[in-house]
Amino acid sequence: MTARRRSLAAGAVGVALWCASAAAAEDLVAYEVAGGISIPAPLTAEPGDPERGRAVVLHRQQGNCLACHEVPALADAPFHGTVGPSLAGVATRYDAGELRLRLVDPKLLNPATAMPAFYRQDGLYRVAEEFAGQTILSAQQVEDVLAFLLTLDEDAPAPAPLSARERFEAVAIAAPAGNPYPWLFSGYY
Repeated sequence: MTARRRSLAAGAVGVALWCASAAAAEDLVAYEVAGGISIPAPLTAEPGDPERGRAVVLHRQQGNCLACHEVPALADAPFHGTVGPSLAGVATRYDAGELRLRLVDPKLLNPATAMPAFYRQDGLYRVAEEFAGQTILSAQQVEDVLAFLLTLDEDAPAPAPLSARERFEAVAIAAPAGNPYPWLFSGYY
């Protein structure tokens, strides 16, 4: 087998494994929207796990919630967004069913929202061919994120804005010994 064919075969295996992942296409769990504002029934028989939900919220290829939302309970994570509303105290503003609908398909509430539908397969725009017919999150991941959001029941004060240096240090790579600027590490080293 040529190197090109081995590379293509390896790529095909990688795509197949990705398609078997949690966010891969699945038969959507049927759900009912109550009153146009809520999905009161869970999508899975297994209760959501807040720790798994926290991981999805932080994961840049799954929930990626911090790209748009500030989450004071996750103040240790850098780069909170300001496009969407703060999630501080979100569990005091919405019940589980209302939050579930906002995760599953927020466009049912506001067709102009920038928030993605995390559990929808059709009617989406500009979806790469390899992701067509798939949801961003699985039904269980939706329930896990919901379980995490339901822990956000206190209005925490917004964290103080970080200085430019603090933002840099949050993502900087430690410099090798002997560097006179231990917070600065360039590609040269």
